[in-house]
Amino acid sequence: MDLGAQEFEQSLPLLQKLVEDADFVGLDIEFTGLRSNLSGPQQISLFDLPSEWYLKTRQSVQQFTICQIGLSVFSSIEGEPNKYVAHSCNFFLFPTTFGILDSEFSFQASSVQFLNQYGFNYNKFLKNGIPYMNEEQEKKIRHSILTGTWRVRSSLDKDQIKVVIDEVTRWLDLAEEGDQMTLPGIAGFQAFEVQLVLRQALPNIWTVLKGQGVVVKKVSQEHRWYLEHTSCDRASCWKEQILLSARGFSVFFQMLVEAQKPLVGHNMMMDLLHLHEKFFRPLPESYDQFKQNIHKLFPVLIDTKNVTKDVWKELRFPRVSNLSEVYEVLSSNLNPTKNSAPVIVHASRCEKYAETKCPHEAAYDAFLCGSVLLKVAHLLLWRVRSNCPLPEPSFPQYLDILAPYVNQVNLIRAGVPKINFSGPDYPSIRPPILILTVRRWPGISEQQVYHEFQNLCKFDVRRLTGSQFLLLTNKFKDARSILKEYRCHPTLQVSLYRYWRHSPDINCVLQVCGVVGTWALLAFFLGRPRP
Repeated sequence: MDLGAQEFEQSLPLLQKLVEDADFVGLDIEFTGLRSNLSGPQQISLFDLPSEWYLKTRQSVQQFTICQIGLSVFSSIEGEPNKYVAHSCNFFLFPTTFGILDSEFSFQASSVQFLNQYGFNYNKFLKNGIPYMNEEQEKKIRHSILTGTWRVRSSLDKDQIKVVIDEVTRWLDLAEEGDQMTLPGIAGFQAFEVQLVLRQALPNIWTVLKGQGVVVKKVSQEHRWYLEHTSCDRASCWKEQILLSARGFSVFFQMLVEAQKPLVGHNMMMDLLHLHEKFFRPLPESYDQFKQNIHKLFPVLIDTKNVTKDVWKELRFPRVSNLSEVYEVLSSNLNPTKNSAPVIVHASRCEKYAETKCPHEAAYDAFLCGSVLLKVAHLLLWRVRSNCPLPEPSFPQYLDILAPYVNQVNLIRAGVPKINFSGPDYPSIRPPILILTVRRWPGISEQQVYHEFQNLCKFDVRRLTGSQFLLLTNKFKDARSILKEYRCHPTLQVSLYRYWRHSPDINCVLQVCGVVGTWALLAFFLGRPRP
């Protein structure tokens, strides 16, 4: 089910009911870009602490925006054990342009090309995207609307409003009191915007939102006063409706937060950063504050990337490179619990994914996340119970078996493999840092070092001194291979990095201590009285 701005408001009560009754919610997000093309120290690397990785990635999240959110709401079917129904929805989003709000965001060519390859509907994103705002933006808009300082700022909106006012004014010249006209094709919060401007500009009209249009009625000033003070459509209620409509998807985001359902994603770190920035508050500078905020919003997070990494190692499943391949393996005969796994059916209006694979369509990927979660949880429960046949398990039992993975979110290219949102991060289990000492190659750069090793394996490179570089990979076999190949190389000599031996700071301290010690000994001997 695909929802743009026009369909969203009508579907909101149903969406709220679905989330309230759900066992968990699958999530996937598509963006206008992933990472800024930063160079040098601003690039993420395996040397980064989680806090350093966060600060670098925060810049990209502020630069790009969300173009589509996919949610798949999974609910167990009453009276049918171990059977779930999935309601999957695509939400096309576009930042609110209203009053003082006029967001700026970038497109990354590779991201546009990637989504275009998979049939992304850019027209729906740009023309019919659901508006949204975060709490800080909402405060500004609320203040300007309720205090009457709100103004139309967009040149496009100004042109459209001018056309509407001219049309209504011409009609008023010929209309009798009680006559009415309809302005078609105006919906959403823009309909409230048009009504607000018309009511401010013309004292002898009244407006009503009806269907996909605004009805304008000619009234006397006395009747207008009466309507303003007695109608349920009076200005104070009406301005709240404008704000509610302008908030758009942020209203549903708040419902999702209040429901406190487990949120499931795959490699979901970027998703969480954007959820915080776009719907909650601008990302804080403090990494720890970000973690606390996310944990408060979503107390139960499950990253299927993190779960399946361990399962793949234990069961030696074929190597996979994406979520679709993970789903295919778990749905195949390679999975020993294939025939006893939970049954998942698509809800009405969501049957599209029962017959058609739609990779990188957000709702489809969200459905895959939820399906992978159920299948892998069932597999883990089967292993814990010593491969015995399972009675029909419930979702709380699946959550119990997944407890070691709850709030552990996978981290790509950083000093630790995952972030713990419910406590301190775990220490790194990456391979050891290697040190490269270069001889007879003056002026060698980090980029040249990287190219020298890239045919064997990929290392992150960081300069230590003029002729020494640190090398770091996330694969132990690559570290062993390079050590073996370059330990005795005449020009590029690689060994294990030892902080106390190789750190320039320690060497500097030792040199200073050596000089001080030498002078102290010299002073001692020179100052001794001769016999």
